[in-house]
Amino acid sequence: MEMLETEATATKRQVWNAGRAVGAKRALKPKQIWEIRFYLNQRRRLRDRALFDLAIDSKLRGCDLVRMKIGDLVSGGQIRTRAIVMQQKTGRPVQFELLPDARTSLLAWLERRGATVDDYVFPSRVDHNGHLSTRQYARLVDEWVTGVGLVDCC
Repeated sequence: MEMLETEATATKRQVWNAGRAVGAKRALKPKQIWEIRFYLNQRRRLRDRALFDLAIDSKLRGCDLVRMKIGDLVSGGQIRTRAIVMQQKTGRPVQFELLPDARTSLLAWLERRGATVDDYVFPSRVDHNGHLSTRQYARLVDEWVTGVGLVDCC
């Protein structure tokens, strides 16, 4: 019996996700969140700390998080306690509360950043008019998780 070319190729090549955990990851536990915050503070990563705190408080998808503008978070020179963002995927508005830790880190980041309300909270280093890419955000999250030793569990 003759083997088809595609069957022969399929038997030789290993599946891209063989042995990897696929699908949704488990949520971070409070202790792990504090470990990541400590890790970012220790390395004086002000932008990353603000990005992490905003991600935790908002629970937004990465694409919505990186597209946020300063005007979405700031009112009268202060960080709002609540913010509303329109989701890209669903087109629905999402309201979330910004806790004191997030407001503090965001204010410190925005003071250092020094931009207008029409600018992105997390700008791209490549495209000065654009925002941080979702791919770069994913790289950062991977770096934080690896930095605190959570590679296998998350």
